[in-house]
Amino acid sequence: MPTLVWSDALSLSMPVMDHTHEEFVDLLALVEQADDSTLLARWQTLIEHTEDHFGREDDWMRATGFAPGNCHTTQHTVVLEVMRDSARRGSQGELDWVRRIAAELADWFPNHAQTMDAGLALHLKSVGYDPVTGELEAPSALPAQAITGCGSSSCHDKTAANDTQAPQRTEAANEPLPEGESLV
Repeated sequence: MPTLVWSDALSLSMPVMDHTHEEFVDLLALVEQADDSTLLARWQTLIEHTEDHFGREDDWMRATGFAPGNCHTTQHTVVLEVMRDSARRGSQGELDWVRRIAAELADWFPNHAQTMDAGLALHLKSVGYDPVTGELEAPSALPAQAITGCGSSSCHDKTAANDTQAPQRTEAANEPLPEGESLV
């Protein structure tokens, strides 16, 4: 059984975002259930989905007043870097590393969705941004200064360097993590 299963608790009441998140959860489950012969292909499918998924969210943030280096976008960059590094390691035979990163993603994703993505969803709604069409209903509601934080209530508008929600790891390591340390 997969570590993470889609549920209403992960819903952000924004259909386009919820659909993408449900796809992520489903693809991650396929990775977790893969045997060694299908693992890397399923991992690559998850990476491709995640590139598109994060890219769309990053586009929405740029369109609605987030600074280019905001901590939400930075976390997307770090997670993709770790996933791509894991694909390289997996192609060199380190399949257990790919499985470990998949398990880390299953632990990481609910918090990311319920903090950073929930903050983004609320922000998009508050400025009247339609993520499907890219239309902005209330341009006057855009922030006067670029948002450098993640947009969640736990983050407010801290700088990425001081943000408690920013990833703790800025590059993929070549060695296994110490017991109890998380990738993000």
